[in-house]
Amino acid sequence: MNFIKKILVILLLFFGTCVTGQTLKAGVSIDSVPKAFYGTWRVVAKIDKQTGNRVNFKPNTIDVWNLSRSGNVINLNNPFTGASASVTVDYVDGNIIRFTKTGKYDNKTLIDTVDLKLNGDTFTGINTLVLETFSTYDNSLIQKDTALYILKGEKISGSSITEK
Repeated sequence: MNFIKKILVILLLFFGTCVTGQTLKAGVSIDSVPKAFYGTWRVVAKIDKQTGNRVNFKPNTIDVWNLSRSGNVINLNNPFTGASASVTVDYVDGNIIRFTKTGKYDNKTLIDTVDLKLNGDTFTGINTLVLETFSTYDNSLIQKDTALYILKGEKISGSSITEK
């Protein structure tokens, strides 16, 4: 009898949630991202010598990342190249953050996953790039190249947070 009561309570909770229109959310709250993450960063990236297709990926880069938040969206842009993208925060644990951005270029998709550890005005981490090339005939995957970069970031200027 006790088992049946538990099942009824679970069903009532489930259907009660559905009827009231409330949704259960899973994933990472954007509010858990440390404020130190936002701002302008000078980022040095060096390719891991044991990975990467040297034809598609540069051995070393120096970039400027401006990470800002507007409402529930985090944007990454590079003022020198003009590149801009919204990023998806996949994981936050204190000062450890993983985010992903995806870009489509003609018949190619670039998936960019960054794992970093904030330490005040610096960070260290890795950037995994996956470049997928698709057939222009039937859109099937014809090539997949990956590269792993070692990252070091240094904050140039403070936070860029605007709440809506």
